[in-house]
Amino acid sequence: MSNNALLEPKLVGDITGDFFIPSYQRGYRWGNEQIDMLLNDVWENGEQNYCLQPIVVKNLGENKFELIDGQQRLTTIYLIMKYMHGLMPAIIKNKFALQYETRNRSRQFLLDLDESLSKDNIDFYHIYNAYKQIEAWFNDQKTGDIGLKAMNMYRYFGEKVKVIWYEVTDNVDSTDLFTRLNIGKIPLTNAELVKALFLSKDSDNISNEKQIEIATSWDTIEKELQNDEFWAFLTNESSAKYATRIELIFNLIANKMAHEKEKFFTFYYFNDRMKKESKTEIWKEILEYYLVLKEWFEKRDIYHKVGYLITVGYNLRSLINETKGLSKSEFEASLDAKITNSLELTSDGLLDLNYSNKYHKPKIENLLLLFNVETTRLLKNTGEKYSFEAHKRKGWSLEHIHAQNSVGLNKKEDQQEWLNLHKKSLKNLHSLRYNNREILTLIERIDANFENINKVNFDILFAEVFQILSESEDRSYIDSISNMALLSMEDNAALNNATFDVKRNRIIEMDRNGEYIPICTRRVFLKYYTESQDQQLHFWGDQDRTAYTNAMIGKTGIINKYLQPSKVTE
Repeated sequence: MSNNALLEPKLVGDITGDFFIPSYQRGYRWGNEQIDMLLNDVWENGEQNYCLQPIVVKNLGENKFELIDGQQRLTTIYLIMKYMHGLMPAIIKNKFALQYETRNRSRQFLLDLDESLSKDNIDFYHIYNAYKQIEAWFNDQKTGDIGLKAMNMYRYFGEKVKVIWYEVTDNVDSTDLFTRLNIGKIPLTNAELVKALFLSKDSDNISNEKQIEIATSWDTIEKELQNDEFWAFLTNESSAKYATRIELIFNLIANKMAHEKEKFFTFYYFNDRMKKESKTEIWKEILEYYLVLKEWFEKRDIYHKVGYLITVGYNLRSLINETKGLSKSEFEASLDAKITNSLELTSDGLLDLNYSNKYHKPKIENLLLLFNVETTRLLKNTGEKYSFEAHKRKGWSLEHIHAQNSVGLNKKEDQQEWLNLHKKSLKNLHSLRYNNREILTLIERIDANFENINKVNFDILFAEVFQILSESEDRSYIDSISNMALLSMEDNAALNNATFDVKRNRIIEMDRNGEYIPICTRRVFLKYYTESQDQQLHFWGDQDRTAYTNAMIGKTGIINKYLQPSKVTE
C-alpha cells in the first residue's frame, strides 16, 4: 500500500468527479446475479449502515481520477443513480461520470444508453444489460412501489451506504498497483486497510522511521501467527477465514463479535479512533496486546489453562481485560476459578454424567479435554504441550471406549467392515482360550452370512460378538464417564461402534504411524491406568473403568482441584 495515501469511508452520495478507466483493466462484466445482489443487500440493510468494497483511485487533479480498482462496483452505482435520476430528475442527481480509455464513445454511451449502440462492443452490451436488470429490479412489485423504492435507495446512498475510499498519490505506478491488488498480493481486508491507515496522510503524520518500525513489527507479528499451534491456542476459528492473520488481533481489540454483519467493522473502529488518538499510541496498544498473547503461549502452565478455556468457548478479549493488573499468582488463580466455573461439576456430579443425556454431552467432552490438557501440563522434564491445533484440526470428539450398540450400521458395506474388524479380535481371543468352540462357531457363522448380510442377521451377530468381547453381561456402565474418551474415528461407522479390542488395535496403528493421539486416550487403550495384575488386553473391564475414573477424581486425581465441593446433606 502507498505511503501518504488518503484512506477514508465515503458515502456513495458524496462521490463526485470524472473517473477515467484505463486500458489495463478489463471492461464491465457484471451480470444479473451480481446486480441483484448489490441492490438486495442495500435494500435489505435499509436504515443500517452498509459498506461496499474499496474503491482505489489516483487523484489527477481538478476533481478527476484514474479508477484503479472497483470499476465494476462504481459503474453499477452509476447505472443505478442514472436510472433513479430518470425517474425523478428534479430530486435525484448523479454527481460523477465515467469514461473507458478503450471505448472512445463510452462517456456518451453511459449518458444516453442507446440500445441501438449496445451491440457495438462487449462493454456496451454488458452495460446496457445491467441497466435493464436494474430497471427490472425496481419494477418488481413484490418489493414495493417503484417511486418509493427510488427515493429510499437514494436516501440510503446519501446516508447509510459507504465505500472505502482509497486515494493514492500521483507518484504511484497505477498498473503495478492494479496488478498487485488483482492477483491477491494485497487483498483489501480489514487488516490491510488498518495498515494503510497508519501510513495515510492526515494531521497526525508519523515519521518515516516510525512507519518502518510499524511495518517491521507488523511482519513479525504476522509471521508468528502463521504458526498453526499459536493460532489454535488463540482461537477456534479456521485460519482460512483470514487472508492476513494479524486481523485476529485487530478484531480482538475492536471487540468484533461473531454475529457482526459489517464486513469492515474493524476498519471503521480504528478509523474512528485515529480521528481522536495518536497513531503511535494506538500501535503501542496493538503491540502490547500481541506481546501478552505471545507470553501466554510460551509459558507452559498459562498455555494449557488459557488454551483449554479458549477451546471450550471462553472469550479471549474478556480474558485479557479481566486479568489486567493481576500478579502472576492472582492471574493463575483466576484461570483456575474460570476452569472450575466452566466445568460446574462436583465429584458426585461427575459420576452421574451420562452420555444418553444430551445436556451432559458437552460437560463430558469439556471434562475429558481438561483431563488430557492437565495430564500433559503436569508432565515433568519435557517440552511436550497439548496440541490444540491437532485437537481442532482432527476433530477429537466424545466416543465410547467400548461399543454402545449398532446404531448407524445400516449399510451393507459398514456391516461387513464391522464384522471383518471383529473377526480379527475373535480369532485372537480364540487362540488364547485354546480353541474355544463357541468363538469358532461364531466366526464360521460370520463367514457364512457375510455376503448376504442384512439388518436382521447382522443385529444377531452383533449382539453375540459384543457378548463375547465384553467382560460381563452388565451394560450399565456403557454411557457413564468411565466408558468415554476423546476419539477420532473419522466418521467411520464400523469403528465408532466397535468393541474395545478393535478400537485398541486402531489406536495402536495410529500411534505406530506417528499420528497425534490425546495422551489420556492413548493411555486408556494401552491400559496405562490399570495395575498389571488386573490387566486383560481384550476387554474394557470393571478394574479398568475404576482405575480410569480414579485417575480423574481419586485421591491424586488430575482434575480434583477444578471440582466444586459436594453439597453436604443432613
